[in-house]
Amino acid sequence: MLRHISAASDTLRDTRKAWPGLSVYERFEEVVVVVLTGLIGLVIIAALLNLCVRVALLMAYGLLDPAEHSVFQAVFGMIFTVLIALEFNHSILSVLHRHESIIQLRTVILIALLALARKFIILDASKTDPLTILGLAAAVLALGTVHWLVRDQDRKAMHLGEEAARPGPAVE
Repeated sequence: MLRHISAASDTLRDTRKAWPGLSVYERFEEVVVVVLTGLIGLVIIAALLNLCVRVALLMAYGLLDPAEHSVFQAVFGMIFTVLIALEFNHSILSVLHRHESIIQLRTVILIALLALARKFIILDASKTDPLTILGLAAAVLALGTVHWLVRDQDRKAMHLGEEAARPGPAVE
């Protein structure tokens, strides 16, 4: 916990140092990111507390049976919700660290894939229309393909950047 508080303090200190050199829009972006991070942090805390209370109640009443499919679905659905929110918050925090721009295609795709994985976990296949399952599967396939293409493009760009940085052969 102290490590996270220290990281947040370091991030805010870095933002204050960079503030004079930022344009008006960059300052606006920084403020929005800080507010969003705080709000998402509150949502994560509320979701985590809700998850803890529900699991504690399930345990207290002896209803936390891993063999019970609906309980398993509900608990892991809530866990995935917290993980998705954490990943979303992490993607926004990278803007404060000046590592990335506001929109990170690869991160958005990964968050969407996590959301679809959550949907598959909580889905009751016996009560779900087969076309819905087919549509979700097609969405996973499409997002996976786009992720692969973006990752492949990033690798090629990084490889070209490394070759451009290398000194050429000596000309005699």
